[in-house]
Amino acid sequence: HENIHHYREGEDEEHLESLLIIDELKQAIADDDGQLFMTYQPKLNFATQKVDKVESLIRWQRKNGRWVSPELFIDLAEQSGLIVELTEWVIDTVVKQVGQWQHAGLFMQAAINVSAQDIAYPGFHANLLKVLKSYSVAPALITIELTERDMIENEEKGIQALNKLKAIGVKISLDDYGVGQTSLGRLKMLPIDELKLDKCFILKLDESEKDQFIVKSTITLGHQLGFSVVAEGVETQKSLEILQDLK
Repeated sequence: HENIHHYREGEDEEHLESLLIIDELKQAIADDDGQLFMTYQPKLNFATQKVDKVESLIRWQRKNGRWVSPELFIDLAEQSGLIVELTEWVIDTVVKQVGQWQHAGLFMQAAINVSAQDIAYPGFHANLLKVLKSYSVAPALITIELTERDMIENEEKGIQALNKLKAIGVKISLDDYGVGQTSLGRLKMLPIDELKLDKCFILKLDESEKDQFIVKSTITLGHQLGFSVVAEGVETQKSLEILQDLK
């Protein structure tokens, strides 16, 4: 949106690298040859003192051995329209894993991050149902996570899609809460089950009194609205103890 754009050295190379990454990502999804894989971050339930949920996080190591940052390739997938295919791969991989855990006697809920494009895609709901049925996994074992930005983007359609997911028993989580633009008025309208406090409030929780005030009030609000509350980025024993006191 500028009249004049000054060329910067390396711009062409950067653009070509982005195109190459998109091309390789498309191939990695199609081949499913192990370049893409999921890792699972544990979520500790304070009430039971057990890990009964995980968050699914995608990782990519290219054939040349180089790692690609998820922020980079997910952003490029969204820009190129490849995000729907990538999310379908993630859903199939995670639901299959939950099914395998279930078969081994381990009932673990798994959260899957999705984008506004995924929710707006007409085939999203049908595909999720098909995959759940295919691996005999109960919808209640899957949580769909969206950020505040994704919730707000195309809000009316998004709320309809989320209500359809809730109707079959899938849980809905609002990710990165506190750093976006969700007003309290909007929060009461969103069909969510869980609030996830952004890690920027948690990483230094044991050192920052201001963070403690924000976290305490958000937990109280979340519980009063009937949501469970998740704190992301707990890295010290002291922060863990503070969160335990705050329930």
